[in-house]
Amino acid sequence: MSLAVETRTPTPDFAAIKARQQATWASGDFSVIGTTLQIVGESLAEAADVNAGERVLDVAAGNGNATLAAARRFADVTSTDYVPALLDRGRARAQAEGLAVAFEVADVENLRFADASFDVVLSTYGAMFAPDHRRTASEMLRVLKPGGRLGLANWTPDGFIGRLFKVIGAYVPPPAGVQSPALWGTEAHLAELFGAAAASIRCERKYFNFRYRSAAHWVQVFRDFYGPTHKAFGALDAAGAAALERAIAALLDEMNVAGPAALVVPSAYLEVVVTKS
Repeated sequence: MSLAVETRTPTPDFAAIKARQQATWASGDFSVIGTTLQIVGESLAEAADVNAGERVLDVAAGNGNATLAAARRFADVTSTDYVPALLDRGRARAQAEGLAVAFEVADVENLRFADASFDVVLSTYGAMFAPDHRRTASEMLRVLKPGGRLGLANWTPDGFIGRLFKVIGAYVPPPAGVQSPALWGTEAHLAELFGAAAASIRCERKYFNFRYRSAAHWVQVFRDFYGPTHKAFGALDAAGAAALERAIAALLDEMNVAGPAALVVPSAYLEVVVTKS
């Protein structure tokens, strides 16, 4: 007689995972990377058709790329993140441009705002990193008015950043039972998360070009300033860190379209606009 063995996927401890993630994003200085991504915020604000006078919420805003883009269009913008230091960077940028923006510490999985408070919700490469995908989607929809637009920029699994996740994961495995953030860059996952509440989901595949001096320059900047990479290198011994550096450099060299003189790596992302029913 054979005995069936039941295997269960462990239930993730989202609170513990979130605490580690918060520490990760607070490490380094994401604003050094974030400012290079500003063009993505501008494109997303156009795709979501942000208009003057609309109430806009930027979630997991980092140092405020979508925030600034919406404020430049004379919207009434609230910028949120769960890392206060990143909001401080966004606040300084807004003040430098004379833009009136409200900044509040908030977690995208537990927004304090009332139902149907905003005309537009935006997130550039932010909400996708929250560990509980369904709760994140639910909260963004909850605070959005009927007919409102949710605009997202999400890295794809097959693009450069998606492949980078896999390279890093081979050396520093992600938490067990947590869905990959790169799923947010697939239309099927978006339909699963938003389809029941959406009047429409519009997706367009786009590319952001990482432009650096060389692969070594990219690795150094991301090792010093980008929280996930910074923490990954810090978790390894000298031999492991050297191996990870070689693996990342090889990926960069493979995807470099600029030739030997510089580094230009196109990274695919999905620009998404969900219109709430």
